Amino acid sequence: MRLLRFGPSLVFVRGEKLDELERFIENFFDAERMSVNEALKESWEFETIVVPTLSEEWKTYIENPNQEAFLVRMRCDSVLKELFNSKAPVERINLGPHIILFRVPKGSKNAETLLASRYNGELVTLIEGIEKGEERDTLLVLTEKKLNTPIGLEDIKASLLFKKDFVKFYKTLSIDLPVIMHKVLPEGWNEITIRLYDNMKRYEENIERLLLVLEDLDLGYAVSEGWDWDYPRPFMRIRVYKIKLITWEDPLRIKFLLKGLEYRGYKRLADIDVFVEGKKLHWIDVAEKHESKFELAKAAREELERLLSEDVKKKLHKIEAKLLQGGAHQQK
Repeated sequence: MRLLRFGPSLVFVRGEKLDELERFIENFFDAERMSVNEALKESWEFETIVVPTLSEEWKTYIENPNQEAFLVRMRCDSVLKELFNSKAPVERINLGPHIILFRVPKGSKNAETLLASRYNGELVTLIEGIEKGEERDTLLVLTEKKLNTPIGLEDIKASLLFKKDFVKFYKTLSIDLPVIMHKVLPEGWNEITIRLYDNMKRYEENIERLLLVLEDLDLGYAVSEGWDWDYPRPFMRIRVYKIKLITWEDPLRIKFLLKGLEYRGYKRLADIDVFVEGKKLHWIDVAEKHESKFELAKAAREELERLLSEDVKKKLHKIEAKLLQGGAHQQK
């Protein structure tokens, strides 16, 4: 589970002729014109949002989320180097505050208050934070969405401006993260044990599938993993791969999603069991209206296909094609 990541850098480029400046940025960086909101949503960490303005502007100010900007998929220092070495029609460049995205649990209303009090921050809107912040300041953006997905203005729950050196503040925040999360969610954590078994011994492929889904869906912290023994019946011992997960997600939700990994169509690829406090969750616990394991697995697979990123889905399908080609797990 990833709770912190960097946001894009904000570069305000000033010029006497705005049209000429915009055309230069568009052509020189082969960058697409888009709104600030679109640029924020499509950007990834260490990329750069360039906002062209007239020379008389001096503040790091965004008039509205629909203001025109350019997303340049380069680090900020590389963008500045290219502008300096080119014949850009630029009079002046200003930098906005550094952006850090912080994922918080759903329904945690005290996160912004706790962070503001602990680190002496100011609660602002994102636009206010960009206007008030300087290039060495930190703008902390809180969201409930997983951080490996696009984050737009509509996904922001709160923004906090800290008049603190960005590098030092990030280090402090990283060290304090376990304490912060305990205070934000003191009683909402679950310890889950996931056990994977494959009687055809294709553990490498099945473990990779499981880890891909846990990571891409950001379902929790894998605090330990390794081999263990399970005893499905008296005097019967089988070797299983075990992952211990700390999460704020509902264990039944995780059981449901992992059911989508057990089957592909009507073929079983592996047995994946979920335990909470030593108690095994059964498929009937998450069945709801589904009358069979196959119906449940089909619904879970459809949900997985909807939630997983395209890159992970391609990897998953490739591994599963290999498993299906080699023969599937016998039904349990």
